Amino acid sequence: MTPVARAEPEGLRFNHNPACEEQRVEYLVLARKCRPQNFEEVVGQDHAVKTLRNAIHQGRIAHAFIFSGPRGVGKTTVARILAKALNCEKGPADEPCNECSNCREITEGIAMDVREIDGASNRGIDEIRELRENVKFSPLSSRYKLYIIDEVHMLTREAFNALLKTLEEPPAHVIFIFATTEIQKIPATILSRCQCFEFRRISLKQIKDSLRRISEKEGVQISEKGLAWVSEAGDGSLRDAQSILDQIISYAGFAIRDQDVEDILGLTDRRFLFRLSKAVSERNAGLCLKIIEEGYYAGLDMKYFYQMLIGHFRNLLITKIVGKDHDLFDLGDEEMANLSMQTEGVSQETIQRLLDILMAEEENVKRSQNPRINLEMVLVRMAYLEPMIAIDKWLSRMEGLEKRLASGGTVHVKPSSYEVREASALPSRGREAAKAAESGMVGEAHHGHDAAEGKIMEDIWEDLKAFVKKQSYPLFSKIEPGVFLGYENKRLKIGFHKNYIFLDDITGKAQKERLTEIAKAYFRDDVTVIIESLDTEQYGQRNKNHNSAANNNKNNNARRDALNHPLLQKVLDVFDGAVVREVTTTGSNDDSVKS
Repeated sequence: MTPVARAEPEGLRFNHNPACEEQRVEYLVLARKCRPQNFEEVVGQDHAVKTLRNAIHQGRIAHAFIFSGPRGVGKTTVARILAKALNCEKGPADEPCNECSNCREITEGIAMDVREIDGASNRGIDEIRELRENVKFSPLSSRYKLYIIDEVHMLTREAFNALLKTLEEPPAHVIFIFATTEIQKIPATILSRCQCFEFRRISLKQIKDSLRRISEKEGVQISEKGLAWVSEAGDGSLRDAQSILDQIISYAGFAIRDQDVEDILGLTDRRFLFRLSKAVSERNAGLCLKIIEEGYYAGLDMKYFYQMLIGHFRNLLITKIVGKDHDLFDLGDEEMANLSMQTEGVSQETIQRLLDILMAEEENVKRSQNPRINLEMVLVRMAYLEPMIAIDKWLSRMEGLEKRLASGGTVHVKPSSYEVREASALPSRGREAAKAAESGMVGEAHHGHDAAEGKIMEDIWEDLKAFVKKQSYPLFSKIEPGVFLGYENKRLKIGFHKNYIFLDDITGKAQKERLTEIAKAYFRDDVTVIIESLDTEQYGQRNKNHNSAANNNKNNNARRDALNHPLLQKVLDVFDGAVVREVTTTGSNDDSVKS
């Protein structure tokens, strides 16, 4: 029968190019194509590589290893390289030759003596029992029989128990290599029988350098900014970064623009972060709400975006604390520059408080049925937060004021506060009262019953005692119980109870001369001091009148001293807008003033 030729419909003709089919079948993704084949090519795991190479060189090969760490950092890759190094026909060698039949078979995944087992799908006790039976047989063509169990933490408890005895005393030709991303799920009895290597996240710079080499080798044109974005998206996983680069090449071809990288990675989300943090620092709550609305209609997942916002403010805080040139950061240069710029003029305490607010509401946002509203309310709180100033800055300013006061400098105080009385100034109220007394307004104390007259006398006495206290505290303590009897014709009269214990001391020559000397300095005149002895009735009446007026004067003096205290004035000067609203005296001691 003669075959009938059928015409393909127009537009549906396919080019059946065998070369194309072969190319399509043999294509390997970058993560597989660029997988390291020797220890020298492994990126970011120098601590593990160095230990394994030295162990091979010294002949100290353990019978079981555990490689733990995040995904895509080289655990299974290093396990295969170790298998090749141990079974290489030119070895054991600290570097496999990758040319002998054993190395090639392990590389291609067809080696009979190197078995890779998926712990997730072979997690039961039956599979482990089968493994226990197989380890008894010698390797077919290699030096060692290796079992590489990936995601070993997925094994059941019974499977781990079945593996224990074999793992503790395996045959000399058997080596176990376990890989896991969750080492905390592996029983301690297993961990104690293995050498454990913790694989670390790969730094942004190492990922970026590796992607640059791959791009040059593959003929891919991509900017340094694009490489930084892809590296950052890898989140410490070189395999993830390679997969992202592969995806971008499929999207944009071999000439990749920055816009193409943004489209694939969705970097517009990050732009919302910087815009929001800027609006918060400017205390513009309205702009924060507008940005959230814009992001909502752009398709942002509010719960996921909230986590990004926490991370963003964490980066701002660390930038403020340690600066941009630090190993704590794994970000691109452009993003680091933006972070540094946004922290200018904002205190560390303010950023830390903003981050506290975000973290405090994290659980509520996770559980919320409408996370957008939660996010909006949190941002409004953040925008209206008063800026916070570091206490060390306040203390620094106050220390400067103290130095100025100590050196006799002037402290300028705002009109809303009280004037500072110079420390060297002498009391003036008493002198004015003394002038009034000299003019005849005040006579002997027993002649003065008018309230104004008593007020003037108490002014003289209280100010005089304060002056004596500054000159001689022991003398002040002795005249403190006395009562003021009058000041007339340059004669100062003071009365004491006739049974006062220090009466003889005060009337003695030395103390009386000292008191006269101080009184002359106070009144700035040639004053004579007269000490009188009072009986109980006289002293009681005079002291009663004295205490009634003196208490009022003491309270007034205490308030005045508190308001004029240099420390209070420093506080008023440092804290803008601060005003003293109330001064309260506590206790009987005139030194105990609470403000």
